[in-house]
Amino acid sequence: MTITIYGIKSCSTMKKAFTKLDELGVSYDFHDYKKQGQGIDKDSVQRWVDELGIDKVLNKRGTTWRKLTDEQKQAADANIDTAIDLLIENTSMIKRPIVEGQLADKNNGQPILLCGFDEDEFDKIFS
Repeated sequence: MTITIYGIKSCSTMKKAFTKLDELGVSYDFHDYKKQGQGIDKDSVQRWVDELGIDKVLNKRGTTWRKLTDEQKQAADANIDTAIDLLIENTSMIKRPIVEGQLADKNNGQPILLCGFDEDEFDKIFS
């Protein structure tokens, strides 16, 4: 399996992640939520939330979250399935980047699932 990086190309945090992966010589596929109507499937978001937790995956600091109605925010806070549905409808609320996959020659072949860009973490996992 290869590495897939999920996000939005124009995001400054994504650009940092691309640059770091390129510097480290890591090949990856890019899944752009905004291009070609790809969005993201429910199974992927469910897997990320199950493994990382909704508080890690859901970005409440962005403008998309702030633009939701109070009722939508309360519903998302009260019910994880509602929150996942909102993430699928509003991919801008997914914290970026999500990096998922497996490197056969690194990390002891263990699956990788990262959320957000942490340069030290990228160095540790991909160097």
